Amino acid sequence: MHALKKLALPLMIAAALTTGCGDKKGEADGGDKPASQVAAKVNGTELTVHQVNFALQRIPNLEADKAKAASLQVVKSLVDQELMVQKATEEKLDRDANVVQALDAARRQILAEAYMNRKLGTPAEPTDAEVSAYYDQHPEMFSNRKIYRLQEISIQVPKEKVDAVRAQLSAAKNMNEFAAWLKAENLPAKAAQGVKAAEQLPLAILPQLAKMPKGQAMLANTPEGVLVVVVADAQPQPVALDKAKPVIARLLQQEARRTAAKAELDALKAAAKIEYLGEFADAGKETAAPAAAAPAAEAPAAAAPAIDGADADAISKGLSGLK
Repeated sequence: MHALKKLALPLMIAAALTTGCGDKKGEADGGDKPASQVAAKVNGTELTVHQVNFALQRIPNLEADKAKAASLQVVKSLVDQELMVQKATEEKLDRDANVVQALDAARRQILAEAYMNRKLGTPAEPTDAEVSAYYDQHPEMFSNRKIYRLQEISIQVPKEKVDAVRAQLSAAKNMNEFAAWLKAENLPAKAAQGVKAAEQLPLAILPQLAKMPKGQAMLANTPEGVLVVVVADAQPQPVALDKAKPVIARLLQQEARRTAAKAELDALKAAAKIEYLGEFADAGKETAAPAAAAPAAEAPAAAAPAIDGADADAISKGLSGLK
C-alpha cells in the first residue's frame, strides 16, 4: 500500500502535475499568484511551490541539509516536464485513446490507494512479546541468518516438460551432466551467480534454503519455466534480537496492514453486486491462481542430490554454450 512512496522522482513529479497542474496567468484568481507561491513560469504557465513540496514529500529519507538542492532539482524537472506537457497538449495527445486510458488507470490506482490509506491508517506498534515471538519463529532470518553464495540457472521450459527437468535434476550426478541434458533437449538456459543475505531472499523458500548443505540444488517454478538454485556456499551471520527489533516491527506492521486491507476488500466485495460477463464470466469463479502466475518464491521446490563445490562453481561455464 505504499506504492506512491516508492515511485522514482520523475513519477513523483508526474503525480504532482496530475493533481495540480500549473495555472495559466490571469485565470480564475484574476491575476498572478504572489511571487512567493510561484516556483517557475513556462510560457506563462505557473509552477507552484505546492507542486514542488508535493514532490519533495515523496522522496524517502530526504535529509534536511539536502532539501534545498533537491527542491532545485525538482523545479528543473517540473520545468522540463511542463515543456513536454505543453507540446503534448498542443498536439492533442491528451485526446489520444491510449493516453486517456493511461490517465484513467493512474487516477483509479491513486484513488484506490488513497481510500485504503485513509481507511487503514497506520498499524499499531507491535508489542515486545510479538517481536520476540516473530524472532523465534524465523531463525533462518535472524538467529540462524546466513550469507549465501548462490548459483542460479533460469530454464525456459513448457509446462509439460517441467516434471522431466525435475527428474533429470535429481538423477544427474553433477551439474555438468544436467547442463548437457538441457542442451540435448534444446531447452534455453541462462546461468547467474551472486551473494545474497537471508533478508534479500524470498521468505517462502528461505526456510528450505537454510537447511540445504553446500552444493545442494533446489528447483522452483517461474512464469517462463523453472529456476534451479544451488547453494555454492553459506556463511553464518546471525542477528541478535535487539538489532532485529526495528526490522521485525516493520514486518509485523506490513503484515497487519496486508491482513486489514484484505479484510476491508472482502467486506467491500460482500456488500457489492459484482457481475462478470461474457468471456470474463470465469473470473468470478473461486479458483486457485495458475502456477505460472505465481512468483518463484511461492512455487513448490524439490531438492536434488548434493553436488560438490567444484561442480557448483562450474555452473556458469557448463551452461555458457546453452542458448
